[in-house]
Amino acid sequence: MALDRMGSKGVGLALAAALLFGASAPLAKGLLAGTTPQLLAGLLYLGSGTGLLLYWVVRRRTRAAAEAPLGRADLPWLAGAILAGGVVGPLLLMVGLTHTPASAASLLLNLEGVFTAGLAWVVFREHVHRRIVLGMAAIVAGGMLLSWQGRLAWGGLAGPLAVVGACLAWAVDNNLTQKVSTSDPVQITLLKGLVAGATNTALALLLGARWSTVPVLLGALAVGFLAYGVSLVLYVRALRELGTARTGAYFSLAPFIGAGLAIVLWREPVTPLFLLAALLMCLGLWLHLTERHEHEHAHELLEHAHAHVHDLHHQHAHGPDDPPGEPHTHPHRHQPLTHAHPHYPDIHHRHLHS
Repeated sequence: MALDRMGSKGVGLALAAALLFGASAPLAKGLLAGTTPQLLAGLLYLGSGTGLLLYWVVRRRTRAAAEAPLGRADLPWLAGAILAGGVVGPLLLMVGLTHTPASAASLLLNLEGVFTAGLAWVVFREHVHRRIVLGMAAIVAGGMLLSWQGRLAWGGLAGPLAVVGACLAWAVDNNLTQKVSTSDPVQITLLKGLVAGATNTALALLLGARWSTVPVLLGALAVGFLAYGVSLVLYVRALRELGTARTGAYFSLAPFIGAGLAIVLWREPVTPLFLLAALLMCLGLWLHLTERHEHEHAHELLEHAHAHVHDLHHQHAHGPDDPPGEPHTHPHRHQPLTHAHPHYPDIHHRHLHS
């Protein structure tokens, strides 16, 4: 496969994020009997935020973090991401689900991956290749097949438009999060989890939901910590290595992973649509894994801070106060450099293409 070391690392992180998030659907199904979907969503996000907050506090007291903390320049991007993904997205989804049949809503939710890639390519000028477009199309088509319920009813225009708006809000969230992906992914994720958790929980309680039993509550918090918290930490790490569109494409495999686990856990039937979706998603995954992008490119002068090792792009001197060992974090400068090697649109390769 045409993957370099950094690409392999990024792909592994993105697939691990998809695996954890995909597992949340069949696991949450067992919790739905004791609560409402909106309240469960809030509890899952709160599990993410509170679990990572506890980890972050313990980590600060026990050792120095290898990650760069969020800086002042990160705050506008992070605030935009939290507003879009943690507030606007859940609100629009709630409105959409109350006016849209489940069959149409399930299909429309696959648009998040499409919008994420579209914004990355058109607005944020991330490099696009037809192989990646075809792979993304195959993965999204597989997701739509998994969502297909044998019928399609729209229930008017307002509901579907709200669901589409929620997908767009989450796509904005994904692209803005890439802007801060050099900073500590635990900090980023815990803030997003706490805001999204508070928003969804408040909406559920306003709509008349009642608090769940203690076992359901603890189960939701635990699943949320792994499937929303740890998963998103891995997702942010993957954004550094692969860029937004490619990370989003790998993450779009989550519904297939969830469907596969549902077959194992809940003995759901293996249908022809599932097998066809598996074929399409495997095709999309193969197209992405076998991508090779190599050309001569120029690195401009760049100064920033993030966790790094002394690889090809990090050949710099150290001062007496810089931390020992690798990976480590400190402000460092990238000198102008022109060379050629296989690469992805990661945090060091955001250059334009002719």
